[in-house]
Parts: sequence; C-alpha cells; structure tokens
Amino acid sequence: MPESFLTLPIRSDKMTVTLKVERSVCSVQTPYQQVDIVDTVVFGRALFLDGHIQLTEFDERAYHECLVQIPLLNMESPRAALVIGGGDGGVIREIARHPSIERIAMVEIDQGVVDACREHMPFLSDGAFDDPRLDLRIMDAFEFAKHDAAAYDLIVVDSTDRYEDAEENLSENLFTEAFYRDCLRLLSPSGFVVSQADNHVICAEMTQAALEEFAAVFPATGSYQGLVPSFGGYSGFIWGSKGPRLGPPSAAKCQALGTVYLNQATSDLAFSPVRFR
Repeated sequence: MPESFLTLPIRSDKMTVTLKVERSVCSVQTPYQQVDIVDTVVFGRALFLDGHIQLTEFDERAYHECLVQIPLLNMESPRAALVIGGGDGGVIREIARHPSIERIAMVEIDQGVVDACREHMPFLSDGAFDDPRLDLRIMDAFEFAKHDAAAYDLIVVDSTDRYEDAEENLSENLFTEAFYRDCLRLLSPSGFVVSQADNHVICAEMTQAALEEFAAVFPATGSYQGLVPSFGGYSGFIWGSKGPRLGPPSAAKCQALGTVYLNQATSDLAFSPVRFR
C-alpha cells in the first residue's frame, strides 16, 4: 500500500490533524463499529474506531497511566477493579501491575476490538488478557452494571468519546445518571470511578458537562489531565467517589511501580490549572 495521509478530527470539523500513514495493518467492520489499525510515521501503530483516533503506540502510556495509575496510586492495597470498555487491553495491563489486585472484571461490547488489538497491538495488553484474575464479559456494560452486585475499589470507564456534532454514539447509555448511580452502588467506600473526558483545553465545555453529570451522582468529584499529543495535546479525565479526594501520586510511588509517563512533574501537572489566556 503506498504512503497516504489521514485527516483526524480533533474537534469535529473545527480542528483536524493530518498524519502520514505508511500502511494499513487491519481494517474490519464489526457489528458495532469500523476498526482500523494503521502504521503512522509520527505516532507508530495507531487504533481508530469509526475514523476517530483511540490511541497510538507513541503516547498510549501517558493516557493509560493517567487513567489507571493516578487513582490506584491514591489507594492502599486495592483488591477489585471493574473496566468498562477498554477492549484494546491498555487499562487491564495497568491494573494487573498491582499485586494487591485479586479480581478484574472487564465488560466490552465489541469482541472485534479485543481480537484486532490482541493480534496487531499485543503490547497494549502485554499478556493481561491471559491473567487469571481477569473476568472478561462481552456484553453491554449498561446491563452489566444494572445487575452486578460486587464491590469494586476502582471502576474505569474507558469508552469512546461523545463526539461533538455526532448524532449517535455507541457508548450513549454510559453517559447517563442511571449508569452512574449503578457505578456508585458498586463502588467501595474508599474507591474511585474514573472516566476519560475528552480534551480539557480544546473541548472544555464537553469536559465540564461530563463533570456536572458526575457531580449529580457522586458525593465527591473532580478532574485532571495528561499530555497526550495524538489527542491534540491533552486528555481530560474526571473522577467520582463516596468521599475520598484524588490528588497527585508521589514520585516515590510512581518510581516504585516503574511508570513511564508519570513522575513528579507530570503528576503535579495533572492537577494544575492550565490556562492560555
């Protein structure tokens, strides 16, 4: 396949980024979405769902460490985690790094994403799909949360964004008060629910809307950010709990775990206001 260029929406059609693509690795239409994996010149191997960038080889650790390790490193000996979405395997890889974790429930609606990423991007899961602590369910997470009765110290919502100007979204049922109330019910007293929340800088109003939805359900809420160049510079995250507050993990904890992106500077940046005007 000759080299080509791919234009990526960062903020609908108002802001785009063009990447040089070396080759197509995988292109499959699942019952739910179009899954594409390509090799790019700048970001290495990259995953797209319905034409929207989900992660790249270059900076996925920044995204996944912020999403998973910031809350986990705020807890003492977490034992159980629930992952909503995350079919690429990056979230469960990060959770599995903690020896105190005894159980990981993962609910992903699209088997096709799991299969494509296990075959073509195995570095994302790094063997976590074969971890005996993992219980993978291929089903609707909205229905799972409604009927589950377990308790979780960490609930990670790693779903697709609510794209600006999009009329329909595969994850629409997850952005509802009913779903969040089920998450609150499943959450341990000292635990956290975390979710990716678009781009704090480019799409500030969408992040704020998501945070307001969390605040309507969870007694304590907040937001933080990470530097993810392939997402237009930043990735935003929101958190909720029954009372505990989330803050920057210490450099010592990051070093002990062996994080790649997270250190004292990036941990502090995650909770520092970013203003450009």
